Amino acid sequence: MKNATTPFIIFCLFGILIPILNHFGLVADNTLNLWGRYFCFAIAALGVDLIWGYTGILSLCQAFFFCLGGYAIGMHMLLKTGTKSVYGSTLPDFMVWNQVEQLPLFWEPFHTFPISLLMVIVIPAIIALVFGYLAFRSRLKGVYFAIITQALALAMWLIFLRNETMLGGTNGLTDFKTLLGFELSDPATKRGLYMAAFITLFAAYYFSRFITNSKLGRILVAIRDGEMRLRFIGYPITHYKVFIFMVAGVLASIGGMLYVPQTGIITPGRMDVQASIAMVVWTAVGGRATLIGPIIGAILVNLLYSFLTGAFPGTWLYFLGFLFIGVVLFFPDGITGLWAKCKTLWASRSNNTSTPPEPALEK
Repeated sequence: MKNATTPFIIFCLFGILIPILNHFGLVADNTLNLWGRYFCFAIAALGVDLIWGYTGILSLCQAFFFCLGGYAIGMHMLLKTGTKSVYGSTLPDFMVWNQVEQLPLFWEPFHTFPISLLMVIVIPAIIALVFGYLAFRSRLKGVYFAIITQALALAMWLIFLRNETMLGGTNGLTDFKTLLGFELSDPATKRGLYMAAFITLFAAYYFSRFITNSKLGRILVAIRDGEMRLRFIGYPITHYKVFIFMVAGVLASIGGMLYVPQTGIITPGRMDVQASIAMVVWTAVGGRATLIGPIIGAILVNLLYSFLTGAFPGTWLYFLGFLFIGVVLFFPDGITGLWAKCKTLWASRSNNTSTPPEPALEK
């Protein structure tokens, strides 16, 4: 953690500087919006680091939890109480197209923002609790757990694609106008959403740091490095795994909740297996079990994505694959590991040059 202090301070100063420059017109609104989305991805990456980096459990369904938060806030923004759409109905447009005459019952809680915010936390927590308990009680781990979480993400993707689920089908949820009465197109609202994402990322980092520095964090590392020994001592391994799986799911959901108002759309394509693998790549590139590493990795990889998809369309997946292979083969500790090694090398060279040579002994 000490080796990551300087990058974290630089990141915080940079994050605060962007909205100030935007206020004076030196940074475009689109750039501000783009960085706000990167912070949302970084929140989800923190959850991946907790469950994979510290606990050693590779979960490939984190994008599904990310979308749960996005759909929850999207449903709230679509329910325009007291207003009618261009079709003369208070229902969302896609329901009118599907000839739905009454709002589905499961949409009702999302009329109010506090309940919607509660659903962002409760729904992924319950799903992670049930799924995690069934999986970990059966002692699934390693590649087997990765495969079953991949199957969960694929199954949910297929369900959300269907129009019968009343969640927009392939097109998802879009055409958001306001949030809490603020116009999403207003530059001041965009700055507010950016700061909300940045502050939440800051809070999520210190919450994750509190976990990893506590006794619970040491137990999670022990599960990663020697689960059988810990189980033999008598620790309830299943309970710890389920808990951290829930925490990772809730963090991803919160990231999705902050992401949707800034991007203006949420579709099932955001929850496919490829999206979950991308989150794993962010964590690996930044550095596992460091907390600051996944934040740096999520921002850096998505910056590269924004550049390459514009400059070289169609090459992104190849680059992502080569990037992950390169990280595994050449710098498995990620960017933060390279930073630590460079600091150690610089310190050793400074000590060698500052220490005068010993005088030769006279005969």
